[in-house]
Amino acid sequence: MAHKLRNVVLVDDNETTSFLNNRLLSRLNIAEQVHTFSKADQAYEFLWGSRETEAAGKEAPDLVFVDLKMPGMDGFEFLKLYNELPTQAREKTVMAVLTTSMHAADTARVAQYEGVEYLAKPLTEEKMQKLLEKRF
Repeated sequence: MAHKLRNVVLVDDNETTSFLNNRLLSRLNIAEQVHTFSKADQAYEFLWGSRETEAAGKEAPDLVFVDLKMPGMDGFEFLKLYNELPTQAREKTVMAVLTTSMHAADTARVAQYEGVEYLAKPLTEEKMQKLLEKRF
């Protein structure tokens, strides 16, 4: 395994999924901190501030997993806002969609965003290893 990540963020409205992903990440011991959010807007606000404020002061997460299908702000809107961040902010974070959807329309929509990983649920040790080897 490469180096330990400083912080990983999980954004998923399914508490069971978040719990299991959290357990996997702590078992693999790959992150110093894991933040879990059930609402994408809260996660975005926490990570990069509101749309009005600049996120310069905050430490960027190393890795963010976001589900696509969520009530309120969904994963697509989250990706759109993330994509509007300054390049230097985006360069510090690996964005990964973690979803049950393997629908072609969804994969195509996500593919519009450069560098965003697309993973099928559930998150497994193997998927995590591949992602780390590829991106870190």
